Amino acid sequence: MQNNDHISQSVRLAMEQYFRDLDGENPSAIYDMVLACVEKPLLEVVLIHTQGNQTRAAELLGLNRNTLRKKMKSYDLI
Repeated sequence: MQNNDHISQSVRLAMEQYFRDLDGENPSAIYDMVLACVEKPLLEVVLIHTQGNQTRAAELLGLNRNTLRKKMKSYDLI
């Protein structure tokens, strides 16, 4: 799917810039950092797309609704 390619390319470009900006510093916990940076806006956009319908948002995300609610709470989205 072409949209997946666009998302992948966006992440690739952002990570390349991240490493350039490090200027020789050693990064750590990059995986967790990327997930934290991506997850909140992902939840926000999906919730906007579903007009706040958490059940539908959970379905689109492939999550259990309770898991979605926990994530929303952790990002102060509810």
